[in-house]
Amino acid sequence: MSLSALLIQLINGLAGASSLFLVSAGLSLIFGVTRIVNLAHGSLMMLGAYIAYSLIARIDGGIPGYWAAVVLAALGVGLAGVIIERLLLRRLYGAPEMLQLIATFGIVLIVKDVVLSIWGAEDLLGPRAPGLDGAVEIMGRAVPQYDLLLIALAPLVLIALTLLLERTRWGVLVRAATEDREMTAALGVNQAWLFPAVFFVGASLAGLAGALALPREPANLDMDLVVIADVFVVTVVGGLGSIRGAFIAALIIGVVKALCIAIGSVSVWQLTISFPKLTLVAEFVVMAVVLAVRPWGLLGKPLSMTATPQPRAFQRAPGRRFAVCAALAVLLLAGAPLMVDAYSIVLLTDIAVFVLFAASLHFLMGPGGMVSFGHAAYLGLGAYAAALLARSLPMEVALIAAPIAAAAGALVCGWFSVRLSGVYLAMLTLAFAQIAWSVVFQWDSVTGGSNGLFGIRPALWLSDRNAYYVLALVVAAAAVASLWRMIFSPFGYALRAARDSPLRASAVGIDVRSVQWQAFVIAGLFAGIAGALYAFSKGSISPEVLAIPRSVDALVMVLLGGVQTLVGPLAGAALLTWLQDSVARHTEYWRTVVGAIVLLLVLAFPQGLVGGIRQMRRK
Repeated sequence: MSLSALLIQLINGLAGASSLFLVSAGLSLIFGVTRIVNLAHGSLMMLGAYIAYSLIARIDGGIPGYWAAVVLAALGVGLAGVIIERLLLRRLYGAPEMLQLIATFGIVLIVKDVVLSIWGAEDLLGPRAPGLDGAVEIMGRAVPQYDLLLIALAPLVLIALTLLLERTRWGVLVRAATEDREMTAALGVNQAWLFPAVFFVGASLAGLAGALALPREPANLDMDLVVIADVFVVTVVGGLGSIRGAFIAALIIGVVKALCIAIGSVSVWQLTISFPKLTLVAEFVVMAVVLAVRPWGLLGKPLSMTATPQPRAFQRAPGRRFAVCAALAVLLLAGAPLMVDAYSIVLLTDIAVFVLFAASLHFLMGPGGMVSFGHAAYLGLGAYAAALLARSLPMEVALIAAPIAAAAGALVCGWFSVRLSGVYLAMLTLAFAQIAWSVVFQWDSVTGGSNGLFGIRPALWLSDRNAYYVLALVVAAAAVASLWRMIFSPFGYALRAARDSPLRASAVGIDVRSVQWQAFVIAGLFAGIAGALYAFSKGSISPEVLAIPRSVDALVMVLLGGVQTLVGPLAGAALLTWLQDSVARHTEYWRTVVGAIVLLLVLAFPQGLVGGIRQMRRK
């Protein structure tokens, strides 16, 4: 490749890095003060793009009108951020951080339906910026003027934020709250106005990024979750709460992506590596490497919030009454084919699969104290392994062997992940999940690529829906019972000791990392069982089974039911699966209904649905 072509790719990568930095800077600022991992930050960027599209069309004033629309869109999104903080998040500052994550997930669902109802489902490409719709010739190549503006804008924003935080009283308060929020409040700082101001600035930066991205890419309904993954990567690589770190990380990722496109395909021996395809996962590879070397990011440092609080759950193993009630519940569900229609059996099968999926994640989050943002990777690995094995082996053999592939994936991911903690651990699991998704998405000859695999049929004796439902129910129940038994085994107590006090656990001879690593493998194995059941129940699978939304669903299931309860994740899985299916069949805007229900449950039951009910019974 010529030097001029390489330069063009680098300029394009730096322009994309500029937009990514704007969003990441806003997220870093909000997280630094409030300690909220805001899943809805990508939705704010999406909202900025759509608002800018409408304002640009309405304000027809040439260059002044265009940039006035961009600024107004950013300010409008900033006000939306303040409203979200005032109406919802301010009620959850004392709640566990992961519960706040679920609340922001509910906002994601609601914002997506609001955008759908106002602007429709079609992609909307904005006009070129007046005065910047031409190109500049550099080394014989045409470079868009607008890209050069974006490249220049990122350092200007960095300088402006640095001056704001270091040379103003408001900036001093923000930095103080970032260092120690509780001490800042004890010294008399009024957080009732500090937090909304931080949300306004952070949300405005996200809205500005969305408005500026409009001439380069269309506004679409998938922007929120697509960009939030990249933004999380930049924020974590740079160091949580560090704006300078976010700037450096955005530049690194932009350059790496540009180089992947510029290099093209390379043949090593008989293997052809397509670097342009690696752009789908390049930032996650960068994050995995950085966290392996610097566990707190490039410019980050250990945060007090990453320490797992002392839990009070799982003090005693469930007694005989609990076991009898659980067995009766399974028997009652086994008789469901005699009482409900065929469609309900399909839904109950899905619930059985996702109950096991949620229970496997709960094994990590509850007794293990480790949060995974990429647990769907093991569900997908089990599903794809079952589908591929079923081509040459009986279904029964595939069902038994497939979870081993998921356990192998967890073995690799867990080895790296247990060296981290808190959000950093969670983000590293997301990186491995995205790498697995990228492999499945691009390996057309084996996985079918984006089309997936079809014709995955169970054995003849399970061809009837009712028979397969009973099998899925029995396997899921046996697997969940096995997980519960391990929680109250010596291994489970060692795992909880490693969660509650790793230093004391090490002092009494427990190998903390080894125990946590084993927990990763066990959770991956059982998620793989759920994946194998899912593949044979659906008859086809696609890369979506490993995608980020599936991992978010698992988190919602566990936290919605209550992470410090045994039955909570099961109830959360059943409730969310039923809601997504039932509401979607009755309204186009089912996300708003599900999101509103999630928000109501989070506000009413901060300890989760089952945890809240248990707490009320005790009172």
